Amino acid sequence: GVKLLDKDGNDIPFGGGGLLKLDRIDISTLDPRIAESEIVVACDVDNPLTGPRGAARVYSPQKGATPEMVEILDKALERFAEAVKRDLGRDIKDVPGAGAAGGLGAGLMAFLNAKLQLGVDIVIEATGLEEKVKGADLVITGEGGIDSQTVYGKTPIGVAKVAKKFGIPVLAVAGGISDDASVVYEHGIDGLMSIIPRPITLDEAMAQGPKLLSDAAERIARLLVVGSKLPR
Repeated sequence: GVKLLDKDGNDIPFGGGGLLKLDRIDISTLDPRIAESEIVVACDVDNPLTGPRGAARVYSPQKGATPEMVEILDKALERFAEAVKRDLGRDIKDVPGAGAAGGLGAGLMAFLNAKLQLGVDIVIEATGLEEKVKGADLVITGEGGIDSQTVYGKTPIGVAKVAKKFGIPVLAVAGGISDDASVVYEHGIDGLMSIIPRPITLDEAMAQGPKLLSDAAERIARLLVVGSKLPR
């Protein structure tokens, strides 16, 4: 495997903060078969490894990191990226998707020479979505929760990009819509609708998911019928 070593040649401590002690990367014991393999990684977001949109600043607060922890983690990932560039000759810091899964995208690029692709792009190609939406009057997509991070390569944005190639309006449905979700309007989504009709707990929403989605679909259909009857 790969060894992450400090200045004394010892393994660095476990955890993200331990990367601040990283002095050298040793890949001498890496399985040689990896070099003969092509590895394609499907990423759910296109965030880079570090910076304002990086893994630490965007995602670690969701996992309970304090502002002080965020600063430490971002600096630690910066040090990791510098070591990878110096020791392995791979510049991973600003590659879209490098910050996916807490920086796992960057690690896979660094050690396995993996190619990163947005997962939604892989699915769009595999399903032939472009051909299927061509000629549609409306495209409806969705996500569990829509917020400002949806624009970082999440499924609704990928679907919206395809629809916009053909000038098709896009409606996104979600279990929850955050206060900052309006940013998606700048990325091809024309309207948002929550499937939650009244205040309920998350457990209730999960248990009633199929019915809530079905009811929301009926409301959308009825609104479309109303819209079709408005004077033009």
